[in-house]
Order: sequence, then structure tokens, then C-alpha cells
Amino acid sequence: MTPLVALRLLLAIAYPLLAHWASTDGGGTVALLALADLALIVLLAPLARPRAWAWLLLAALLAGLWVVRDSPVPALLLLAPPMVFTALLAWWFGRSLGGGRVPLISRIVSGLEGCEPAALRPDLKAYTRRLTLLWSLLLAGLALANGVLALVAVPDGLLVRMGHPPLVTVPQEAWSWFANLLNYGIVGGFFIGEYVYRKRRFPDRPYRDFPDFLRRMAGLGPAFWRTLFD
Repeated sequence: MTPLVALRLLLAIAYPLLAHWASTDGGGTVALLALADLALIVLLAPLARPRAWAWLLLAALLAGLWVVRDSPVPALLLLAPPMVFTALLAWWFGRSLGGGRVPLISRIVSGLEGCEPAALRPDLKAYTRRLTLLWSLLLAGLALANGVLALVAVPDGLLVRMGHPPLVTVPQEAWSWFANLLNYGIVGGFFIGEYVYRKRRFPDRPYRDFPDFLRRMAGLGPAFWRTLFD
């Protein structure tokens, strides 16, 4: 693992913890830290090259956040990432199911198998296509749930801030537990559960166990993962 990847991983782990803290009792300063952490995650690669525009953009973002640190803006901004990121991931998985494209999981499995997606066994090809659809549906469901909870949360939900108190409400803390923490548990649980099922359904996989599976996934390398965004 390169230092840049390790730093991004640490920032990614820190973000939901900071966001949850800010959304419950941390206040504007912690919200500022959470949003700055998110900006670093997004801009880390061009910052490391380094690219002048990335440093200027980061400075502008941090200055803007500092100006509004004592306003409701940071709390409102924290409502968006859980919904936006899960929606983008759902779209990413779903897009690969379109005509002329290879399902995302099929491409990953073919990388692990060391073959082209078209060379996968028919049953494995069908399974990876269905799994891609399941991931898209799961993430879309999480995005929808995050969005609805962000609308009806009190006291900092979107409808309350717009002056339209919802008929049904949830505490801000409940929204944060779901959006900033439980989301990751659901995704991680599905990932592990699918691995257990797959090992029984296809016992002849090239990896020995779960750690070996993760090592092989990481071993595909940055260049491979970048191709999945084409």
C-alpha cells in the first residue's frame, strides 16, 4: 500500500466519525473538520502531484468553510454526502448493466481470474451480472433512505431549515447513526455475506480465504481500478 493510498484510507475512516460527531454534539468546528476531511479525500491525488489548481481550490474551500463555521451551512452540507455518494455508486454499478457494457462485478471477477470477461463460465457470468444489479439496488435504496431521513431530521434537517416542519420526523442523531455509520455496516455486511455465499456457490475460486481475496483485489492495482470508471 502506497503512502497516498494509506492516507486516503485514514481520511476515509475519519470522515464518518467526524461527521457523526459534528451532527450530534460536535458543533460547527467539528463540521468544518469533517468537510475539510472530505475535501482532502476528493482532492488528494492532484494535491500530491502537485497541481496548483487543486491547492487553490482547497484553500478557497477552507476559507469559505471558515467564514460560515458558525452558521447552519456546515450542518446542512453534511446532509448531502451520504446520499450523493451512495447515489453515485448506485449509478456506477447500474450504468455497467447497459447495452454494450460489461457488468462491473464481471470485470472485477475476470481480473481476479486473469481472463477477459467474455471468457468467464456462463454460470459465473450470469451470477456476476445479477450481483452487479443487486449492488446497484442496495446502494440506490441506501441513497433514498439517506435522502428521506435528511429531509425529516430535526433540528437540522432540510425541511426544518426551509421553514416547512415535516409531519413525520426523526432525531438528528438517528439520521447521523444511519447515514454516517450504519450505511457502512450494511455495505460491509453485504460484501462479507456475498463472499460467504460465493465460496459455497463457486468453491473453485482462485483465492484461499477472505484475507487472500482482499489481497488479490488490492493486487489488481490502481490502473485496473481506473479502467472501471471508463
